[in-house]
Amino acid sequence: MAVPTINTNRLVLRPYEDSDVEALHAVFSDEETMRWWVAPPQLSVADTRNYIAGLHRKYPDFACWIVTHKDNLALGWVTLREKNPGVAKIGYILNRACHGGGYGREASAAIISHGFDAMGYRRIVGETDPENVASIKLLRAHGFTLEGHLRADWDTHIGVRDSLIFGLLADEWGKSLS
Repeated sequence: MAVPTINTNRLVLRPYEDSDVEALHAVFSDEETMRWWVAPPQLSVADTRNYIAGLHRKYPDFACWIVTHKDNLALGWVTLREKNPGVAKIGYILNRACHGGGYGREASAAIISHGFDAMGYRRIVGETDPENVASIKLLRAHGFTLEGHLRADWDTHIGVRDSLIFGLLADEWGKSLS
């Protein structure tokens, strides 16, 4: 899937490049950042490279935007993966140094808009651990509605965890932003 470059006020969201792996390793090796991720923190740059390659093999429709400042250094990513025809699942992760600065909200808003406007999705879902307060806050800020609580849904590196499922319809997008 071709991933276009998208510019926001402060960020450039661009396709993944192999040279991003070292900067992304700083994200994927951080225990606190990876707490709510299904996979454990990566121990080496090679582990991160293999993890990313595995995602692309498992999900050929995996659209991944690298979140950067104007300096082109990868701060993290936002992804969209088609779940069903017309429905995509959003994912995001940022370097802990960027947490609380609004970068996640800015980057995910741009990708949500792209998903609805350019890719034609009618619905985007977000899935998160019930204890991941920051992710829940981000989804709610974009107008996502809590649609379900799946018990014992994920077998993760911190044990079996529940999932909260949030959904946003194309005609709801932007209403929470006005």
